[in-house]
Amino acid sequence: MSTIKDVAKLAGVAPSTVSRVIADSPKISKRTKERVKEIMDELGYYPNVHARNLVNKETNVIGVIMPSASYAPFQNPFFPEVLRGITAQANKDKYGLYLSTGQTEEGIMEEVKEMVYSRRVDGIILLYSTTSDPIIPFLLREKFPFVVIGRPPEDYADVVSYVNNDNVKAAKMLTEYVLLLKHERIGFIGGRKDAYVTLDHKHGYEQALKTAGIDINPMYFVYHDEVFEGGEQAVIELMAQATPPSALVVADDLMALGVLRMLTSMGYRVPEDISVVSFNNVLMSELSAPPLTTMDIFIYELGFQAATLVREQIASPPLDAQARIVGHKLVRRSSTSRRITKESTL
Repeated sequence: MSTIKDVAKLAGVAPSTVSRVIADSPKISKRTKERVKEIMDELGYYPNVHARNLVNKETNVIGVIMPSASYAPFQNPFFPEVLRGITAQANKDKYGLYLSTGQTEEGIMEEVKEMVYSRRVDGIILLYSTTSDPIIPFLLREKFPFVVIGRPPEDYADVVSYVNNDNVKAAKMLTEYVLLLKHERIGFIGGRKDAYVTLDHKHGYEQALKTAGIDINPMYFVYHDEVFEGGEQAVIELMAQATPPSALVVADDLMALGVLRMLTSMGYRVPEDISVVSFNNVLMSELSAPPLTTMDIFIYELGFQAATLVREQIASPPLDAQARIVGHKLVRRSSTSRRITKESTL
């Protein structure tokens, strides 16, 4: 990793000049500032902006990494709720949060590097986990304290601390509930295809169908981002089938609202014509029309436990990886009903 002396040597200035550039001193000319910053970018040098004040080498700040803006995280109530749990723990222990602002996945990676190399934060909470994300291996190489909300990649399962639900079991339970209502044509609307939570939901859904002796129909699988419009698009694809589903398992409550609106616009009645279930139990699931049957995954607790765990990682390095599993609970509302068949009307 480059040092301030490396920057100074390549820029042809004294290390003290580089320090003044970092501090944006008015005594340094604009031309010199631009030159020094170019060299810093070329070398990948990240200034330790807190070094002068960190006698104990701690900032008392935790970095929180959101998905990129392309996945519209602030549209989904999951993220404000998980942040509510994190901030509750932060307030309890009197530390601050540094929220990522990256607009792309590449931008987020650069921001994480800056957090680590400049020591802006003492630890990091990663609010998502995908199959190809580079952040986890980077943080492991740097031996930097961090916690994942979700399931880490299998290659790192024994070395990464995380807080998660048993999403396979939760999806299996939700699908089994729909099966108990005598539905057999059950569609699956997943979120990001590369997200571990989507893979686990699909696994649980398939387990329930196999146990019930029902063939898995690949035409009943669709994947979209966890936003309102994703749910609408998913319904268009699924209901265009020659034999459309009579029930839908949806990855997320926000998507399910899009599902409900599109079904209504297409002339379907919920739950009389088609039942809908989803995950998360955010407030809007209770206020929707009809109110959603959903799996409560205790989002607030996920955030609170992640914040607690990352503080433990910071306080006692190196601490062995820990896994904390938060429970789940089926919340039955009126978006589901027993499938009406000819036999049941006799």
